[in-house]
This record gives sequence, structure tokens and C-alpha cells, in this order.
Amino acid sequence: MKPTTPSPKLPQGAGVVRIIGGQWRRTKLPVALKPGLRPTPDRVRETLFNWLGQSLQGWRCVDAFAGTGALGLEAASRGAAHVQLCESDAGLVAQLSTQVARLKATAVQVQRGDGVAYLKQLASSSVDLVFIDPPFDSGLFDASLQAAAQAIQADGFVYLEAPQLWEADALAALGLNTHRHLKAGSVHAHLLQRIA
Repeated sequence: MKPTTPSPKLPQGAGVVRIIGGQWRRTKLPVALKPGLRPTPDRVRETLFNWLGQSLQGWRCVDAFAGTGALGLEAASRGAAHVQLCESDAGLVAQLSTQVARLKATAVQVQRGDGVAYLKQLASSSVDLVFIDPPFDSGLFDASLQAAAQAIQADGFVYLEAPQLWEADALAALGLNTHRHLKAGSVHAHLLQRIA
């Protein structure tokens, strides 16, 4: 009988995601093994940035539940003037800070803290784009969407990733409506705008 070779130990992480476009195109970002951490799939991010237009030159963005930073760093790679990455997990904050330093991403700031609280303290109509992608079992959707609706400019966007489709009535109660929607596997990606 042939001896079996033990399979190599996987590193402490769930793999990598890649930045898709802009100045850091093809840059790999590590994905830590953390409960609730689900990086936005490449195909979904590609569709999202097609919806938004490839250049985000001069945009002010907030990634309220940054995780790997894939959404916020993608925005910065495409020219966003300022990107705020909020993350409550200390380990992920350290990883994000390392990536920002490695990329020399001067437009990106990393902050440890509560994404909803950060959104609530933003001035009204002060940002162009808010990414909302909390852990699916967190119960943070309503509060973060309501705060984001106040924070975005009249022509700004909120990107929402959720385990189910958000209906028009539920969004309207928060001051938002659906601009675009995509279902990919178990993920519903919504691009939302403020109701005029």
C-alpha cells in the first residue's frame, strides 16, 4: 500500500480576493477566517462598479462594515478622493491598516468602531457612496440603511448586500429606492438611491 502524503496545512485564512479595477488592479487582499466575514464576490463587485461607472474620481465613500476592505479599496483604486473603512474587529482593523500602508493608499482611513454609529454622526448629504455589507445575522440592516440615507448626497448611492431581496415598501420607509438589483448565489446586491 502506498503511503499517503499529508495534505498541506492551509494558512489561517479563507483565501484572497482581488481588486478588480483601477490603479491597484489584480492586487490580492487576504481574507481572514472570521465568523460572519463574507467578502463580496468578484463577479458582484465587477457588476457593482459597472453600475457606478468605472471611475469614482473625487467621490467620498464609506465602507461601514469593511471586513477585508475589498469594497472600499476598490473605490479608492478607482479614484475616490476619500474612503473611510469602519470595522469593529480589532484583528481585521490591523489587517486593513497593513493593506492601506502597503498600497500607500493616502485617500483611505481605517477606523475601529461601530459602522452604524459612524454613519449616524456623518453630516447630512456629505458622502457620495456608502457600502453596507454587515454580517447577515447581525440585525444591523435597518439602522445602517436609515443612517446611510441621511448621509448620502441627493444623487449619491447606497450599496447593500443582504441575504434577501429588500422590498420597495421596506426601503421607502427608510427613504430609499432600488436603482439596480442582482442575485448571485445566496447574496442579494442592491444599489439604492435616496427618494427625491
